Amino acid sequence: MDIAISKNNVPIRLTNERWLHISIGHPEIADFYYEILETIENPQTIYGGSGGGLIAVSFKYEPFNKFIVVIYKEVSLIDGFIITAYLSNKEQKFEKKIIVWNQ
Repeated sequence: MDIAISKNNVPIRLTNERWLHISIGHPEIADFYYEILETIENPQTIYGGSGGGLIAVSFKYEPFNKFIVVIYKEVSLIDGFIITAYLSNKEQKFEKKIIVWNQ
């Protein structure tokens, strides 16, 4: 298990169970383990998600021309966890979401 610190200074856990879910469900991101953690700590933008979740989006990764998207939840001021992560090239997918934090 690894931990990244969110922009709200909340430790966000990436558990082994979640990593298996991510790497099996979204095999295209299996080589981006540390970039997922980096996206939590240094996102380009954070959007509000459903059910109190947050969506951290990274800068585009070349040559893939895709963003890393990490969905996570801050359960308290001292605990949070990653729900899932994936690669996306659909920037317009986030246009209707509320921006919670922007670089």
